[in-house]
Amino acid sequence: MKKMLGEERRLQLLAQLKKSKAPITGTDLAKFANVSRQVIVNDMTLLKARNEPIIATSQGYLYMHQEQLQQTVERTLPCIHTSEQTEDELMTIVDCGGTVKNVMVEHPIYGELTASIMVSNRHEVKQFIERVNATQANYLSALTGGIHLHVITAPSVEVLTLIEQALQKKGYLVTDQ
Repeated sequence: MKKMLGEERRLQLLAQLKKSKAPITGTDLAKFANVSRQVIVNDMTLLKARNEPIIATSQGYLYMHQEQLQQTVERTLPCIHTSEQTEDELMTIVDCGGTVKNVMVEHPIYGELTASIMVSNRHEVKQFIERVNATQANYLSALTGGIHLHVITAPSVEVLTLIEQALQKKGYLVTDQ
């Protein structure tokens, strides 16, 4: 397969992302376009700069179709827990019907640090946890003693409230005490 060039490649990558319901890894996109993974990272940055609704998730790149953007409500929740409780926290959220979009921490030097998570079900949570364990990476919340924010999306305000109550019950929600 011959190497795709610049704009043609980005259009092909965009078409691949638009037709996929699931995230596509940078490695798979690189194989498709016959380029390096770094070229894909640069292409995704250029496409995002053109306001293409592409998000980088822990499972790969995902194109957010208009209907996906309009069918959800979101809330930012302040959370606290140990690294060992991360899987339970994420499972609690997805079991109630939510999607964990990201995690944010406030760093004293760098300010707000945000990382995409995008997990919506138990399988995705397991994959995320396995990747963290396989790479021996630390969670961002390790920088802040376990305190972090999650942007959670759900199909309704009622589901968001259910998630908030479940996290509160387990002691994972930061409260005004």
